[in-house]
Order: sequence, then C-alpha cells, then structure tokens
Amino acid sequence: MASNQSTVDYIVEQIARAGAVTQRKMFGEYALYCDGKLVALVCDDQLFVKPTTAGRAFIGATTEKPPYKGAKAYFWIAGEQWDDSDWLTQLVRVSSAELPLPVKKPRSRKGA
Repeated sequence: MASNQSTVDYIVEQIARAGAVTQRKMFGEYALYCDGKLVALVCDDQLFVKPTTAGRAFIGATTEKPPYKGAKAYFWIAGEQWDDSDWLTQLVRVSSAELPLPVKKPRSRKGA
C-alpha cells in the first residue's frame, strides 16, 4: 500500500523547523531528508526514523520495526506523536546531527 501525499505533507510541515527538510517519492513511499541527510521514511502512511544513538537517548523506550520487507529496523513513531511538532522536530534534529552526509558516487561512463 502506498503512502498518501497528504500524510507526508503533514509530517514535513511538523518537522520543517529541524533544518532544510525535503522529500523524495520512491516506489509509492517517501524518503525524508534533513540538511541533505536521509533521516526518515514514510511507508504505508507510517513514520520510521533512522536509528541513531542520539535519537534513542531522546526517545527513551522505542519501538523498532522495518519500514518494508527486508529492511533494517527503524524507530517507529506512532501517529499520535506526529502532532507534537516540537518533539518531532527535536527528534529529527538530533538524529540528523549524528548522521553522515551521503557520499556522492562518481558517474560511470559507459563505453569508456
């Protein structure tokens, strides 16, 4: 089941103060980025935040599960927590601070 754009828009609005927040649609689901770093996934209209030590310390008792079959476990964030913009923004902020910037892969040159 694909996620609804309205769900993603709401989450992005809630975490907008965390930094430069962007989204990318992939296979009917969404990846959320903060300052260029992948911090969360929205799959089946559920929010999954990439696990970090800082995020775990901030959340306390966490529920972890994979966002899709075959994926590593992420922090699952219950829908009622989405309404607390300050809490969600801080979670994304501390998680993003701990994540590395993505490594740019060199373009392959076919036929060279």
